Amino acid sequence: MTFPLKTILIDDEPLAISRLRRLLDKYRDTFEVIGEASNGAEGLTLIEAEQPDVIFLDIEMPLLNGFEMLSKVTTVPMVIFATAFNQYAIRAFEENSVDYLLKPIETDRLARTAQKIRSLVERNETQPNSNPMTESVMRLLAQMQPKKEIYSISVKTGEKIILVPLSDIAYFEAEDKYVFLSTTEGQKYLTNYTLTTLNEKLPDTFVRISRSAMVNRQKISEVHRHFDGKFVLAINDKKGTKLTTGSTYGDAVRQLMEL
Repeated sequence: MTFPLKTILIDDEPLAISRLRRLLDKYRDTFEVIGEASNGAEGLTLIEAEQPDVIFLDIEMPLLNGFEMLSKVTTVPMVIFATAFNQYAIRAFEENSVDYLLKPIETDRLARTAQKIRSLVERNETQPNSNPMTESVMRLLAQMQPKKEIYSISVKTGEKIILVPLSDIAYFEAEDKYVFLSTTEGQKYLTNYTLTTLNEKLPDTFVRISRSAMVNRQKISEVHRHFDGKFVLAINDKKGTKLTTGSTYGDAVRQLMEL
């Protein structure tokens, strides 16, 4: 590995990326910015294509968050988190990354990061952890991050963006790499979120019932026992949808429905 290190910036905030790029300009002997991505999905594609030495990575992003993206990367580069998480949450995964920067990034803190990176490379200690984000750390961070109250989900249809109230949503369902929401009126929209992200952001009204589905519990009209501890949920929508729970989600559904 030689200097300057091939570097990618991944953040869904254009101003944050612009500021970081300006700050890194002072360290062109250490970092060579070769690309930017505005979400985890773009970041994943860019990393696989460019094979960078270093990435500056935000955590909360659409499509794939930082943790989800890292779990899918074939070869994990050196990771420097650039995040708004407080320092207590950051300590939980400090040992699994090269460094972390709290937003807004301060110039003297970035200087220490640059020096740390140079020292690691010179000592040949740059091999990243093969599993940078454990499930337990992800759960801890999710618990420590305050949830914003959400009233609707934005979706794009044609050239416009519409807001679908949560009260109109019957369920979310994953198909291949995409997640769609379905309304009680039978409308179906593509979202920019993963089920994991929705599970973290949405209120407890929405229940994850399988690896591929999340349902609005207020739209469940009937529950039927299925085999292997599964349940079939009848949804109160125009299509009369029926969803089957996953075998590992039966206990959660049983508890929520007081069965």
